[in-house]
Amino acid sequence: MEPTEEHTTEALPLEAPSADPLPPEAQAQDGDNLSYEQLVEMYDDSMRHLNEGEIVAGTVIAITANDVVVDVGYKSEGLVPIHEFSSRDGKLQIGVGDEVEVLLEQTEGADGHVMLSKVKAERMRIWAQVETSFKEGKVIKGRVIDRIKGGLTVDVGLRAFLPGSLVDIKPVKYLESFKGEELEFKVISLDRRRNNIVLSRRAVLEKEYAKKKAETLTKLKEGVRLPGVVKNITDYGVFVDLGGIDGLLHITDISWGRVNHPSEHFAVGDEVDVVVLRFDPETERVSLGFKQTTEDPWTLVDKKYPLGSRVRGRVVSLVDYGAFVELEEGVEGLVHVSEMSWTKKVVPPSKIVSVGQEVDAIVSELDMSQRRISLSLRQVESNPWEDLAARFPVGTIVEGRVRNLTEFGAFVEITEEIDGLVHVSDMSWTKRVKHPSEVLAKGDAVRARITNIDVTGQRVSLSIKDFLPNEWQDFVDGHSVGDDIVGRVVNVTDFGLFIDVYDGLEGLAHVSEVDVPGGKLEDHYRIGEFVRARILRIEDEDKKVGLTLRGVTELSDEEAEELSAERERKLAAARAAAAAAEEEAEEDTEEEDSAGEAEASETEEPAEAAAEEDAAEVSAAASESDGAAEAAPAEAAPDEAAPDEAAPDEAEPEAVAEENPSDEESEGS
Repeated sequence: MEPTEEHTTEALPLEAPSADPLPPEAQAQDGDNLSYEQLVEMYDDSMRHLNEGEIVAGTVIAITANDVVVDVGYKSEGLVPIHEFSSRDGKLQIGVGDEVEVLLEQTEGADGHVMLSKVKAERMRIWAQVETSFKEGKVIKGRVIDRIKGGLTVDVGLRAFLPGSLVDIKPVKYLESFKGEELEFKVISLDRRRNNIVLSRRAVLEKEYAKKKAETLTKLKEGVRLPGVVKNITDYGVFVDLGGIDGLLHITDISWGRVNHPSEHFAVGDEVDVVVLRFDPETERVSLGFKQTTEDPWTLVDKKYPLGSRVRGRVVSLVDYGAFVELEEGVEGLVHVSEMSWTKKVVPPSKIVSVGQEVDAIVSELDMSQRRISLSLRQVESNPWEDLAARFPVGTIVEGRVRNLTEFGAFVEITEEIDGLVHVSDMSWTKRVKHPSEVLAKGDAVRARITNIDVTGQRVSLSIKDFLPNEWQDFVDGHSVGDDIVGRVVNVTDFGLFIDVYDGLEGLAHVSEVDVPGGKLEDHYRIGEFVRARILRIEDEDKKVGLTLRGVTELSDEEAEELSAERERKLAAARAAAAAAEEEAEEDTEEEDSAGEAEASETEEPAEAAAEEDAAEVSAAASESDGAAEAAPAEAAPDEAAPDEAAPDEAEPEAVAEENPSDEESEGS
């Protein structure tokens, strides 16, 4: 409020007090002759004795434009500036006849009046109260005015300072939230000379906190249910104020179901009922539970979800090994990746289901002690492997395309969901197939016979030999023991020579059946060389041919050169045919889509197979011209092939035809 004008007495003339101007003694002696000095002394004795700086009580006797006139029992009235009785909106808050307390500033001002102040009187009284509270440790009330550097300003009748560190027991991030609040404080420091008051709300809270804590500690027992207030939320749980002491509600004890974060269930300030799970009086650590306030859903799981029952749930989580499905709050089952599909082998669960998806499943396992339920998605549907065994019994001929090639065989499509394996050992009657790409290409249409169906192991074995020429049978039908044949050396070992005698069918000439003047066999024979041999034995059951070079007329140089040249011509023709086929395939690729491109790229290997067949005819013609038994090399590999490439087990001294792969290789299929 703007300062008032200087005090004047024109608005209200003031006279000397007229009430009982003389004491009774003076009236009794009215007739007596008294001196002037005696009369003045008697008048002064009748007035109050007031000292400057003293708080006195008085009565409002008049109100002027600038002052409030107050009778304090002194020889002259006192004046108080009128603004000290005005509110913030300018309204006067005093009236004639009201009793007030004021501070005597001067006993006689410039105009002869007593100078008074209501504001200063109140200020002195408040300072006295604050000092008393400070000395006695009492609590005072005040209103937070504003946020300043380092803390808050508080109105306790006087302007006081509340440091930010003393606002609460724990640090407060946003001090502005306290602005305008009426709170209780303790005075922890004051300096009247510097007009400085320092407050602490923390001291008040700590005292209340200690009192509540003592009460709460008497109630804390394991299993007791108590009310509390959420004080803080972390990633691992919720801190709950039980009344002077905090307890931790761990994330695993919030719900019987899955909890991703505690904030999904609680917010700071929420009132909750919790159960005391553990309490350590020494450390005063309290572990709380919220889910324990409700019944454990697992108590009835074996009755609600018996083995073999069909259930419906929601996918709540995906892991590398499967998917977790929530059947109800607190009850989840695991669908292992192997139980997601009959035909899709170990694929990421995300390719079959997604979080939030509703699925049907069959309860396959239930362990109440471990709280585990195993579910199966595939058992909801019929087993396609059982259907396959019924539709295609062993011996059935099927047709399909080659879907994939591996080192040990080719997978051929039987149905849209199931492939069968053609092992390399079932791709030729006699030829040792090192890789399925020698016979088949991805995308080839083939006919095969089902040789075995393993429903449990989910495997189907196929064979394409029945639909290929049987080199062994052709050889047996056209040759007899004692016949001379011409063949090409395909391997030289310490124990003998392996000779291609008919379209990839190999016979063994043991070292004892070879005339060698001296040294090793490799010093006299090389791979790719044509030789004449005689059949010693034919073992039909094991498909083995034993040969001898003893007593057999060797090929002349001219015959050997003619056979080699004929073979080269056949190979060249085969290569040209393969190149033409490849060029044609490339032209088709430009006109077809991506699927056509894949099919065109697969024509190269069949063309090479045709080249091998042409090369086989070269050896067959050579054997006929020699008058010996028919024999023709079937391999189109270069003469420089390594000696050990076509070698069978070197520990076997007898002639061998095709042998089955090792058991390990078969099992791998």
